[in-house]
Amino acid sequence: MRKGILEYCILTIISRKEVYTSDILEALRKANLLVVEGTVYPLLSRLKNNGLLKYRWQESTDGPPRKYFTLTEEGEQLIAALNNEWSTISQAINKITE
Repeated sequence: MRKGILEYCILTIISRKEVYTSDILEALRKANLLVVEGTVYPLLSRLKNNGLLKYRWQESTDGPPRKYFTLTEEGEQLIAALNNEWSTISQAINKITE
């Protein structure tokens, strides 16, 4: 369950704007979802290989080039469907836990 929610969170973060991996980790940290780089990199690779993400390289003044991620059209469609599903699930859980 955590893996699926983590993927959903990462896709949501990327859906807002083009991001670098450290931006994703920072957003997760701010939400109190402590995740290490070793968990995020394989997820990003899998999401890219599944056609949900694309990336571009940008030179960095602080070191090697950076990979910036955005959603593909398929990724945008998936996040819209996941948002609807999350809304339905969270409403059901709220009813149960009230």
